[in-house]
Order: sequence, then structure tokens, then C-alpha cells
Amino acid sequence: MRILYHLPLSPYCRKVRLVLAEKKLDFDLQVERVWEQRPEYLELNHAATVPTLVETTGLAVPDSRVICEYLDEAYPDINLIGRTHAQRVEVRRLVAWFDGKFDREVTRNLNGQKYIRRLSGLGHPEAGALRTGYAELREHLHYIGWLAETRPWLAGPSLSLADLAAAAHLSVLDFQGDVDWTISPAAREWYARMKARPSFRPLLADRIAGMTPPAHYADLEF
Repeated sequence: MRILYHLPLSPYCRKVRLVLAEKKLDFDLQVERVWEQRPEYLELNHAATVPTLVETTGLAVPDSRVICEYLDEAYPDINLIGRTHAQRVEVRRLVAWFDGKFDREVTRNLNGQKYIRRLSGLGHPEAGALRTGYAELREHLHYIGWLAETRPWLAGPSLSLADLAAAAHLSVLDFQGDVDWTISPAAREWYARMKARPSFRPLLADRIAGMTPPAHYADLEF
């Protein structure tokens, strides 16, 4: 199967990569320049968004949330959304938290300003957005730490899509050197466990032209 994506520092592409790796499914990455509006791509995904998963059968699955739900249904041997109704509700709640609230309050204010804005040629980051992003990140790290202290994994007894969604967003910010891990030792310990997983290793090997991650980014004992 293939993942069509655009930006290496996209938390949504990273989330899908983590799910595929946790399920031990082989895949290739293919860059898609969505602004080109290729007719072949529009046939796969009418919204012209990324990521899009293309199965070996030719089935095209758009949107990271749809992709992750599809993968858990199509390849159920390794479950990432939970076995009970209560577990599935909590996993989905936290995925929505990180892909919605965390993305809006933190990722867009930091990654959006320091990476996307630069790529778009819009100049320097806006100081107000950065201040907001760092302040909100502090609160979110405390929440992640609380979850990690009160549960084996963020959503409950086993690793789930909630952990992968949170780690995908944090890995993008950590690449930029934006995460102060001293804020929450519990969040740091949980993230260290995520970094140590084989599924996470390819993310730690990512490199972006014109950007150098901090020394601790790929360090499993940071």
C-alpha cells in the first residue's frame, strides 16, 4: 500500500505511519503536491487533501481519521481503538482532543508559524501566536502527564490510537525543539516509551532540508 502525503512534519501523516507500523503493514511513502491538482489524484481523493492511503487493491482511503479507522477494521489482529464500547469512546475522545484542540491551540501556533509559514513564504513567525502556542503546550503537557500517571497508556490499559495521535503531534514539535520536557516528567517518561517502540524509529530518522532537530530528538534516553 501507499501513503500519499505532502509535508514530512505533518502530524496526520505521522499518525498514519505509526498505525501502519504498529500493525506491521508494509507501505511506501509518495509525495503528492496537492496544489498541482493532478487529475489522477483528484480521482483518488476529490477533496485533494493529504494523507491518502491507497491499498494494493486500488481502494483509496482519504483523511487520517478515516484511514486509521479503516486500518483497525480491515486489519483487526492488532487492535488500536479498544475492545469495549467504553474503551473505544475514550480512545476516540482523545484522538479528537489531539487532532482538534491540541492541533488548534498548539500545533498550528508553533508548527504552523515556524514551519508552514516559512514554506509558504509568509515571512517570520508571529510572536503572539508563538506565545499562545507555548502557553497552551504547557497545559497540554500537564494533561498528558496526568493521563500517563493514572493509566498504563493514555486511553487505558493498552497502547492505542490515542497514544499514536498524541505522539505524532509532539514528535513534530520536538523536531523543532519546542517541547520543554521538564514541565511534566510523567509526560516525558510516556514519550520516551513511545520513542523506544520500533514503529517510532522511522520518524526519528526523518530530516528536513533547512532544519536541524535538537540533539535529543533521536535520543531514546533523552
